[in-house]
Amino acid sequence: MSRDVLLLLEAGFADPAYPGQRFICPDGAPIEGLLAGDSVSAARLDIQRLPFPKPRQVVIDALDAAHQSLPVLILGDEQPLPADVQTLGSKHFVTDTRRILDLLAQRHGFPQVH
Repeated sequence: MSRDVLLLLEAGFADPAYPGQRFICPDGAPIEGLLAGDSVSAARLDIQRLPFPKPRQVVIDALDAAHQSLPVLILGDEQPLPADVQTLGSKHFVTDTRRILDLLAQRHGFPQVH
């Protein structure tokens, strides 16, 4: 059985196009807030925070080189798959932030978005 895997950009990353500045991912920030507020639920999935530069080898290994945008929730086989997931070979994943938040609530017991 495989667990769900959540891949996010690490907070405070640098972008060489903007020397001396640090950034957060606007799509990952709401997910990070949810994770920070519920460490018990967060322990139910595998979370990896990745550096900004591409190629992102962790994502390539998990999906492929064409799907390196983050955040991404890669669904394991411990629970039934929702009908609206993207599929790549035998991998099933979601990239939409709102949908990731919904699935974290449904699959891992996080609070729901109101």
